[in-house]
Amino acid sequence: MTLQGKTALVTGGGRDIGRSVSIALARAGVRVAINYNSGRDAAEDTLKTILDAGGDAFLIQADVTDSAAVKAMLEEVGVAFSGRLDILVNLAGGMVARKTLGEMDEDFFDHVMTLNLKSAFLVLQASQPFLGEGSAVVNVSSLAGRDGGGPGASVYATAKGALMTYTRAMAKELGPQGIRVNAVCPGLIGTSFHDLFSKPEGRAATANNTPLRREGHPDEVADTIVYLASPAASFLAGVCLDINGGLGFS
Repeated sequence: MTLQGKTALVTGGGRDIGRSVSIALARAGVRVAINYNSGRDAAEDTLKTILDAGGDAFLIQADVTDSAAVKAMLEEVGVAFSGRLDILVNLAGGMVARKTLGEMDEDFFDHVMTLNLKSAFLVLQASQPFLGEGSAVVNVSSLAGRDGGGPGASVYATAKGALMTYTRAMAKELGPQGIRVNAVCPGLIGTSFHDLFSKPEGRAATANNTPLRREGHPDEVADTIVYLASPAASFLAGVCLDINGGLGFS
């Protein structure tokens, strides 16, 4: 699938699913701005992989929960891309920690919601002047947004569920401008997220309960995002596409 000559910004684009998305877009001919916050080593490795393969990309550091940092990032991206952003992938986010209702405080709630939901709002709002007819936005939600998540993931799941609603709302608002907004909702994907937050036995049980009997790979999410960003998905808007091996339907 070719997107030759297009431009893209991938938030959280340096590692795990973000790494796969950045590489897949570059392979399709896209010039990619790879956003990272603190993980510079991983981002540099992703950049090297793209450049060594003949792709075109650059790194841009910004905390996407900070409105001033987001605005500065988009100003830089706008200059680099001559005022035209074709693809925006809002991938930055995270669970932070597993906490029950009794364990969390307001600061924790606000932080997780900001990281997973407000960040997408800030980046999309700052990107809007550079998006135009034929551009595509892909938000990265989660199966947790549909089923409420696992133990201690209530705020993360709530934020991801809200991100799906925000995706549908933005599809309606931006569609008349020719801007398509969709989302993907990954299930169990083999990333450092689950290395940190999922116990091995629980992870294995989830994989076994998946109809395809395995975890997903970040590349499988990336390929779906490339599809949603491409002209092949030109009449898809407001879609929240599950990538979970059938888990949500078993």
